[in-house]
Amino acid sequence: MRIQRVVGLHVYDDSTYTTYREKMTPILKTYGGGFAYDFKIEETLQNESEKPINRLFVIYFRDEEALNEFFAHPEYIKIKEEFFEQSVDSFIEIGRYLSN
Repeated sequence: MRIQRVVGLHVYDDSTYTTYREKMTPILKTYGGGFAYDFKIEETLQNESEKPINRLFVIYFRDEEALNEFFAHPEYIKIKEEFFEQSVDSFIEIGRYLSN
């Protein structure tokens, strides 16, 4: 079954974050992954976390094994260090679920 994660971020450098997405997406696709939804959030009305959120998305993978392999992929880790960590100051996994 496909696994999906609902993720909230606080992106402070949109240009660098866009580069991160462009560079990581080909690797993501090799694991049967992609983005089902992606939103820029202007106002958050409720937030159980103390972390601010201005970006919300649903990322999916063909299964949990693919999810784990993707995040452990050496090239992905390099891209994350170079672009994600330079553009995002908070991350929260809001939910995770299985779907068909």
